[in-house]
Amino acid sequence: MAFSSNQSDDAITDINVTPLVDVSLVLVIIFMAVAPFAVQSGIKVLQSKASAQVGKVSMSESIQVKLNAAGRITLNGAEVGLPDFPAAVAAALAASKDKFVIIKADDANRVGDVVELMDTAKQSGAAKMALMKN
Repeated sequence: MAFSSNQSDDAITDINVTPLVDVSLVLVIIFMAVAPFAVQSGIKVLQSKASAQVGKVSMSESIQVKLNAAGRITLNGAEVGLPDFPAAVAAALAASKDKFVIIKADDANRVGDVVELMDTAKQSGAAKMALMKN
């Protein structure tokens, strides 16, 4: 019995791309699943230009809240305690037509104190707010 072999000793020149495609598709699926978690959430802050607010709101019409380094709060020049601040800002907002609050703070103030004032002003009915450095 004679065997006829059609096998040659030539090298295989064909590349099997199936494993490459499988790995690529798995990586694409992993990146699509992980991508929504990589997005960080936060507060959107819009930086206005210097000429954007000229003539729209005068300083006398807006409500000015100052927080100094010692923690004292003044509302339109009058000193207000923290427990009385919500009622005072609500009364000032009721008299204001544009409901615009400007909060001024020192560098020494804690961020939490400033955010608490912003939150109280927003809950009292402030439509717009601005932060300024003292």
